[in-house]
Amino acid sequence: MKYILFIAIILTTSMSSLAQEKTAVKVKSINGIIDELLNQITIEKGEKMDTTAIRNLFHPSAIFTVADSTNAETVSLDEFLALLKDPYYEEGYREQEIHKVVDEYNGIAQVFQTFYGKDSEGVEEKGINSYQLTYYGDRWWIVSLLWTIESKSVGIPVKYGGE
Repeated sequence: MKYILFIAIILTTSMSSLAQEKTAVKVKSINGIIDELLNQITIEKGEKMDTTAIRNLFHPSAIFTVADSTNAETVSLDEFLALLKDPYYEEGYREQEIHKVVDEYNGIAQVFQTFYGKDSEGVEEKGINSYQLTYYGDRWWIVSLLWTIESKSVGIPVKYGGE
C-alpha cells in the first residue's frame, strides 16, 4: 500500500512539474502566452478554470477592461479571476483566435486579436481583444487586456480579419 501511495505522489509531482515547465515555455513568446490564455479560458462542461495558471500569465497589477461605444468597465486581476469562477463558465465556454496583429518593440508589445466565442447556451460572438505585454525576467507578461464585442452597427475591420 505504501508503494502505491509513493508512486501516486511521484506521478502527481511529476505531472505538476511538467505542467509548470510547459507553461514556462509558453510565456517565452507572444504567441505562446496568448495561445495559453485562450487554452485556459476554453473549458468543457463541468470543468473549472485553473485560475492559478491564468494568474501566471498576467503581471500582478494587470487590468481588464470591456468597452463599447457607450461604456468601459475595468476590473483588477483578482476581480477578473473571481468572475471566471462564476458557474456560468462551468457549463462550458469556447474562445478561439480568428486573426492576430502583433506590434513589438524593445520589450513591449501590442496585440490585436480577433476572436470567436461560444457559450454553453449556443450564444456566439466575435470581438477584438487588445493585449499589452511586457518582456522581463526572461518571459512575457500580459499587463492589460481590453476587449470589445462586434455589433451589428460596427463590424470587425478587414485588417483585423473581418469581412
